[in-house]
Amino acid sequence: MDAFARGAWRYGLPVAAAGLVAAVIWLPLGVALWATTGAVFWFHRDPERAVPPDGVVAPADGTVSVLREEGDRLRLGIFMNLHHVHVNRAPFGGTVEAVEHSPGGHWPAFTKSSDRNERLRVDFGDHEVVLIAGAVARRIHPYVAEGVTVDRGERIGHISFSSRVDLLFPPEVDRSDLTVSEGDSVRAGETCLTRC
Repeated sequence: MDAFARGAWRYGLPVAAAGLVAAVIWLPLGVALWATTGAVFWFHRDPERAVPPDGVVAPADGTVSVLREEGDRLRLGIFMNLHHVHVNRAPFGGTVEAVEHSPGGHWPAFTKSSDRNERLRVDFGDHEVVLIAGAVARRIHPYVAEGVTVDRGERIGHISFSSRVDLLFPPEVDRSDLTVSEGDSVRAGETCLTRC
């Protein structure tokens, strides 16, 4: 797997090219653009993760910011700040039943208003993962499609620049099964949300 999320070159190369042109005109601007290029690639980094042999793993790096019941289901949301890895992973293994994009706003991902933001729902039948755009995030990149089978911890997409990922658990999972609570930091594909 590449060291960067898919599509990172699309964001980084134009800035690097602009830096080359700017350096001819005014070197400090060129240097600033090259530094920005480095930041873009750093943001889109995609490190390998050591997936535990069992349990439910976090779908995103970040901080648990949402934990609430919705009917007979439990929703856990993870807020990803700019310094987190933004490649998202499957919390369970399974077959994708649907991938649905919903347009919407771009409210800060840590606020209640973000429930109306642009999102991509990856439905696995008994559970779903929802990638939510934030105030800065404007691009959600799915890696999976309907009918694809993934393993727990496998990459399923990424969001470019600051956002949130929600996991709607199967009905049989409740708060007593969780090993994390609001405010906890988690790592995609590595942190167990239930006992491993």
